[in-house]
Amino acid sequence: MSMTEIRWHGRGGQGAKTACLLLADAAFASGKYVQGFPEYGPERMGAPITAYNRISDTRCTIHSNIYTPDYVVVVDETLLKSVDVTAGLKETGAIIINSERSPAELRPLLNGYKGKVCTIDARKISEEALGRYFPNTPMLAAAVKVSGVVEPERFVADMRASFGHKFATKPQVIEGNMKALQTAMMEVKEG
Repeated sequence: MSMTEIRWHGRGGQGAKTACLLLADAAFASGKYVQGFPEYGPERMGAPITAYNRISDTRCTIHSNIYTPDYVVVVDETLLKSVDVTAGLKETGAIIINSERSPAELRPLLNGYKGKVCTIDARKISEEALGRYFPNTPMLAAAVKVSGVVEPERFVADMRASFGHKFATKPQVIEGNMKALQTAMMEVKEG
């Protein structure tokens, strides 16, 4: 792998920016050079947001948005109707969509994109594991599983340490997030 570029699409408050930054942390912990940054537009709850990751084995000197990503992660399926999420997406990569629908059901909404389409029901996973709808943790795991930018066992171990630090006073949140990560990595559907 020389460089992998990932573009995240979500809505304000869904955690797409947080997932992007957690992926950058996990990749950095595994010895990669990373960039993780949001594109700021109207900062309000529910507004479409975009975030980006560059993950590389060598130092990255590019400092711009990502226009031809290897992977696209769509945290909110409703964006398929309002945002061209496949713009510039390489057909050798994949799009990962938070949906209870199958990849085949979503393909007609993807502007003729011919590459791999993956889906994950992040709502079901997060509600079962955390008791509330937090799509970012399952979407983060799905991005790691599909892209392969971080070795899965290393990723899980790094996330346990990260959650342990972040939620030190709430151990039930740590276990819920770990369950959401591990379930999502097993339940990604490819089509």
